[in-house]
Amino acid sequence: MAIAEMSKLNLVAVSSERDKILNALQRTRAAEIKTHTVLENTQVCSSSLSELEERIRVLEGALDYLVTGVSGYISDNKIKDIKIESEYSLTYSEFLEAGEKREQIEEYISRITSLEEQKKELEATLLKSRRLSKTASIYRVIKQPFSVLENTTRVVYRLGTMPAQAFEELGKEQEPLFYISKLNTEDNEALVFAAFHKSFAGDKILQGASFNACPFKEGTGESIYNGAVAEIERATDDLRDNADKLFEMREFIKPLRIYCDYLKFELEKASLSDKLRATQETFLLEAYVPKESEQEVGEAIDGVTNAAYYEFTKPAEDEIPPTLYRNNAVVSNFETITDMYSPPSSKEFDPNTIMAFFYSLFLGFIMADVGYGLIMLLGGGAIWLKMRAKGGGLARLSGVFAVSGIFAIVWGVLFDSVFGMSLGMPFKLPDAQNDMWAFVGIKVPAVLVISMELGVFQLFAGYICKAVQCFRRGEIVDGICEGVVWAVFSLGAGFAIAGFVDELNFIELAYAGGILAGASLVMAMLTAGRKEKFFGKFTKGFGAAYGIINYASDILSYARLYGLMLSGAVIAKIVSGYAVTGMNGSVGFVVSGNPLLIVLGVLILIVGHAFNFAIGLLGAYIHDARLQYVEFYGKFFEGDGELFAPLGSKHNYVRLKK
Repeated sequence: MAIAEMSKLNLVAVSSERDKILNALQRTRAAEIKTHTVLENTQVCSSSLSELEERIRVLEGALDYLVTGVSGYISDNKIKDIKIESEYSLTYSEFLEAGEKREQIEEYISRITSLEEQKKELEATLLKSRRLSKTASIYRVIKQPFSVLENTTRVVYRLGTMPAQAFEELGKEQEPLFYISKLNTEDNEALVFAAFHKSFAGDKILQGASFNACPFKEGTGESIYNGAVAEIERATDDLRDNADKLFEMREFIKPLRIYCDYLKFELEKASLSDKLRATQETFLLEAYVPKESEQEVGEAIDGVTNAAYYEFTKPAEDEIPPTLYRNNAVVSNFETITDMYSPPSSKEFDPNTIMAFFYSLFLGFIMADVGYGLIMLLGGGAIWLKMRAKGGGLARLSGVFAVSGIFAIVWGVLFDSVFGMSLGMPFKLPDAQNDMWAFVGIKVPAVLVISMELGVFQLFAGYICKAVQCFRRGEIVDGICEGVVWAVFSLGAGFAIAGFVDELNFIELAYAGGILAGASLVMAMLTAGRKEKFFGKFTKGFGAAYGIINYASDILSYARLYGLMLSGAVIAKIVSGYAVTGMNGSVGFVVSGNPLLIVLGVLILIVGHAFNFAIGLLGAYIHDARLQYVEFYGKFFEGDGELFAPLGSKHNYVRLKK
């Protein structure tokens, strides 16, 4: 439950050692280069990025083509024993060795590019041949060369196609100077031969029948069609051979990906030019380094050069170093939820441990079923165990669901529910759908009161966090007035809500809560304007009193816990009711003894609970996050931090061994 304390590395070294030093810092993965302070007689380092960017563009193009081709080949041929790895674990020295393989990589790229160009040519040929074969298909009955069809001094000859229906209509009208004959029919098209006297308007008649003249002048219809078919077969075979050759290059994927990450690291180093300063002979660098990594970073620099001076100092008061979490394996999964809102500033305390507890508590409350909790725990836990080494959003989200699954199981036991069916627990919390409590004489759902009490509990924790944050900065009075006072108010509000429930029969709790809430509210009104002048004191005090409305609104926001929990519980009961326990005195399908009904019951169980689980988990994830962001973090969280991003830490395919 802490954010790492940062030191600032200040380094001066001869320019020729720059690359070695940056490589050493990358190896530690503990130094984030910052923009150097502008100093007199220094200038920004110069560096050209265009060549590197072009090399990366060409490499990524070839790599994408290769991966897409190999993946498609595996899918088309249903090959199950070959998989493309998505990540490669390397030592730092193995990663740097990739830079020595430029000639080999360029050869790979050349071979891939050559196959890509060949494929494009073959696809163009295949498309052209298919179009030709489609056009020539109806002419394949023509055994004589097209060139023999020449007009005489008195007779005009025409060969071409028209709609078959148009030919039938044309044939009904006999003209002494016009002759037409059908030679072939294909796909409602007729191949026709027409002859007419020059004095006769034969072309006009043919045009009216949608006649298309033969596009061929040389060769025979048979030879043209057969040639096109042969070309299609040849191009198809060549494309298959091209795909085989590309598939054989699948071993290139790993070195190409490693080299791609290496080039991007080189680009990252070159891009640092805007952040570094330089003199005629030296360069100057500033970086943020976790305090506990100072020795490691110093040893890494000393290991590559003797021509550097460096020191570690404390960042200035007006500097905001990047945020680096220091949480255990469980809490670290919940960091992604906070980061979606905003990483905390490095000058505030890390709220993830407390937020993780409440997030899991609320998510478990919404699901509140032993069966659903087990799915979350086992399914999420299995994915997390499989993917934790690689990290990433899916692994962390799975960890969140796994931990929340434990809470869902506990709540499921307390609410006596396993897939909507009763566990037969001797003690259980009120039923979400049916049980009502009298709150100040008004009947309200009992679980709604419980959800509001959970909200008061989190608001109490939020104000305690506010006090702790102020105390850490030495703002003792602010911590008491803005944190402790309102925390006491929350405590009183929680007592009062419980005391006003008739079924709990503890009215003394309401009196105690009222006294606590009233006294703390008066204290809040008196201290709200402590930093203001006379009129400001009055308005601030009135604002504190008005804040009760906002507080009540915050508590009501937690009613969403009840609403989401109720909808999931009702659907679960209906699904299990029809399938197993029966509804309205009827027998459940699974226990009916009828084979068809048993199958139907099993389908209802699987589909119904899968749907309810998915929708419930999605809603719980979203609304639970909203409660953390608005109601909880709104009490103390400042945010606007930037996560620690050490040099060379962003790799697409490579995972460096520590």
